[in-house]
Amino acid sequence: MMRGLRGRCPGCGEGRLFQGFLALPPSCERCGLDYSFADSADGPAVFVIMISGFIVVFAALAVEFAYQPPYWVHAALWLPLIALTTLGPLRPIKGVMIALQYHHKAAEGRLSGSE
Repeated sequence: MMRGLRGRCPGCGEGRLFQGFLALPPSCERCGLDYSFADSADGPAVFVIMISGFIVVFAALAVEFAYQPPYWVHAALWLPLIALTTLGPLRPIKGVMIALQYHHKAAEGRLSGSE
């Protein structure tokens, strides 16, 4: 999981996992691990939205009930917080999910048995 958090190859821990902000290269630059197994889909975004939503909504409600500021104050406070709490953890969470897929040898489901 630490390799994923750092954005490193889950196989060797040295090569870069990301090419750009969230895009994956075809393979590791160091060990040649093929990243075609990695399919985190919308999982990282869902986790980030849930965590960020809890933080921002709780903070906005607390400020509203305590101070009742005008709407422009809410916009000035919560828009930057939303940007920080969504964009900041997105890459590390995607890295962790890819590292967990590698560790557990996750793959698409297949039908087994003969009919």
